[in-house]
Amino acid sequence: MLLPFIRAVHNADRQQQIHMISDQDLGMNIQQILQHAERTRCCYGPETRVGALAVTEWASVQQLPDWLKLAHGDDFVRQQEMASTERGVKGDENIQSMLVGTLMRKIKSRNWKKQRYFKLQDDIMTIWYKSKKAGKAHSTFSVSDVEVVREGHQSEVLLSIADMFPADRCFTVVFRGRRGNLDLVAESAEEAQSWIKGLRKLIENLENMGEREKLDQWIGDWFKKADKNKDGRMNFKEVRDLLRMMNVDMNEHHAHRLFTMADKSQTGALEGDEFVLFYKMLTQREDILKIFQEFSSDGQKLSQTDLEEFLREEQLEGGDIHHRAQELIECYEPSDTAKLLKAMTFDGFLMYLGSAEGSIFSPQCRGIFQDMSQPLCHYFISSSHNTYLMEDQLRGQSSVEGYIRALNRGCRCVEVDCWDGANGEPIVYHGHTFTSKILFKDVVNALGKYAFKVSEYPVILSIENHCSVGQQRVMAQHLKHILGDKLLKGMLDGRDPVGLPTPEELKGKILLKAKKIGGLEESFNGTVEDSLTGEVSEEDEVAEIDEDNLYRESIRRRVKRSKQRLSKELSDCVVYCKSVHFRSFKHARIHSKFYEVASFTESKARKHLREAGAEFVHHNSRQLTRVYPTGFRTDSSNFNPQEMWNAGCQIVALNFQTAGEGMDLNDGLFSQNGHCGYVLKPGFMRDHDKRFDPDLPQKRDDYHPIILTIQVISGQQLPKVNIKEDSIVDPLVRVEIHGVLMDQAKQETRYIENNGFNPLWNDTLRFNIHTPELALVRFVVEDYDKTSKNDFVGQFTLPLRCMQQGYRHIHLLSRDGTRISPSSLFVHVRITDLE
Repeated sequence: MLLPFIRAVHNADRQQQIHMISDQDLGMNIQQILQHAERTRCCYGPETRVGALAVTEWASVQQLPDWLKLAHGDDFVRQQEMASTERGVKGDENIQSMLVGTLMRKIKSRNWKKQRYFKLQDDIMTIWYKSKKAGKAHSTFSVSDVEVVREGHQSEVLLSIADMFPADRCFTVVFRGRRGNLDLVAESAEEAQSWIKGLRKLIENLENMGEREKLDQWIGDWFKKADKNKDGRMNFKEVRDLLRMMNVDMNEHHAHRLFTMADKSQTGALEGDEFVLFYKMLTQREDILKIFQEFSSDGQKLSQTDLEEFLREEQLEGGDIHHRAQELIECYEPSDTAKLLKAMTFDGFLMYLGSAEGSIFSPQCRGIFQDMSQPLCHYFISSSHNTYLMEDQLRGQSSVEGYIRALNRGCRCVEVDCWDGANGEPIVYHGHTFTSKILFKDVVNALGKYAFKVSEYPVILSIENHCSVGQQRVMAQHLKHILGDKLLKGMLDGRDPVGLPTPEELKGKILLKAKKIGGLEESFNGTVEDSLTGEVSEEDEVAEIDEDNLYRESIRRRVKRSKQRLSKELSDCVVYCKSVHFRSFKHARIHSKFYEVASFTESKARKHLREAGAEFVHHNSRQLTRVYPTGFRTDSSNFNPQEMWNAGCQIVALNFQTAGEGMDLNDGLFSQNGHCGYVLKPGFMRDHDKRFDPDLPQKRDDYHPIILTIQVISGQQLPKVNIKEDSIVDPLVRVEIHGVLMDQAKQETRYIENNGFNPLWNDTLRFNIHTPELALVRFVVEDYDKTSKNDFVGQFTLPLRCMQQGYRHIHLLSRDGTRISPSSLFVHVRITDLE
């Protein structure tokens, strides 16, 4: 293994050919280097928490053999390739146009249209824009924050001004997380295309970056932030300020020593590649070096045999370990020389552990790996509540964007509240509140356009219907006309109505969940009267109105006294998801049909779970159940969905617009199985002949409890949470188990004072888990505060069954569920049987 900063010899003269050397020669030369390094190593104080690997004077690096510089000069090659890529991007005519800048209109509403000057910065990562009248005031955003660019009138705002500006001049910049869109109108179609194509190219370029390139990009971004006078160089004061910005509270003497070593040009300032060198010395991974040396036969490299032993004993990998080790060397080892020797250097080991294969989330669980040919009721289904709302339940904005965002997050059940609107057009909003209103047909258009962009499995459109018969007919017309063949209008293949179809059979189909006149049997046998309307009572409204809310309780009583008239056209669109009122589990067992769906408020569902948990699970093995937030959650907060999944409830509807624990768990559960929005329930929840009681999991026939042991080793580049420049994070890690009641648990590490950059815990947490099939594990990093509530730093949630054992990195997510690159935790995971 070479000292990491040796890799930073980017400017060594390149020889035309590399000398072939033996393993023995390589080992001997490296050994000599390491011995020299050991003699001249710096002694670090414990407060620095910087790797204890030897650091030599720069002069000693210059004395290395040329072939060794060349053999391990992969950073040089990579930087040259990155520079070449950057030149290629900058050479693109659309990027050139963006670098020059463009005057465009920023649109917030039909009445708010203001000119702004937009320009791509030289770093080809930052978009800068300002008003002509705003003086020095300006705004920026990073290309890395952009999720997608939509062309034409593809937002409500741009649709509202469609009569003013043609579609070919309009586009929408959609940001990751919950940040609002940026709607723009260019002066010409050509300028719009330049920005649309240019932004897409930059996004594609970012997505194609490897982890090391992303890290280099991140380092470069910090360099630019800290380079106050923009001269492309940083003096020691600027570096010291940068360290605080980066969450490092380092001994000043030690920081100055590293600074001097990195200052190869001896100018008293660091230039770009010197800063990269400084950063790499700063970020020595002592924790990983220790593991590397433990498994290395000679302390310098992992031979293929060493790597196989590591994979077998620590990572607990099975199968053909010999072939697996070869694959990892080929994929992650940066040194061609080491590859020839079938060995892995420390750099390669770092790259492997930081990759998707070294992640805590098993790559095998990323794609669709579950059986998708079971009845719909055998799956948990990612579901949204009042999907049209972007904010709270009383005064918040209703928007088609809510549907687009939910569908793009893999949601497979969306909700609409339909009311009579002007000009015979049904509208969608939260009835009897001050939320804004949108057209039903606009919602259906968005559904038709975005339903299957992320997942091809079926979408359920849950309708709470408050419309007159006339406007219900308009709703049916819109559904049929806009959705066409995507709308499921009848039973599959005309089959007998004997059971729910499978997600596989329903690919590309949108199912309506609403009230229905009669049942499937009558439809199949042709016995439903050919009338224009029918009457229904005690169904969706009664079931779905929150009985905890006294105001809504009065509405509920009024609804109960009168029957609602339902148009046959809308009724006929309901096939496998007929909304019904729930009476009791006994009544459902005797009378309910497989296609009937009951809905519960969270409080009602909790009551049923408390009183008859096993019955609830059994009911859900045959039929779909929907659970939604109580009416008291006017702030659009969420309940803990795990309770409802413990009962086997499939459609657990959450407010997707609200970040927090509820959505973290939802994202965690549905991050598996190709992010397709369907997760197969455990076998004991699907079996009609068994009774699983979530309160007594040990009574299960196949009861198999486990011990989960997690050693929280270290953290890397944790983000700051306090905007004050002199504030440094005091991080702690909490590990939470979410599952059946017996498994609910939380444990924390100690907090590390003033180090968000590379904190080291080495704390071990243990959990007994009785139903691992239902357990989710949530890692939460917080900034400890002894006087007030801890601040949230980042989190990551995943199903226990998707966890890889051994040494793993956890790539942290923000409160919005987007990745905080390059922030991570390094842990060791072990799962054993509970005796």
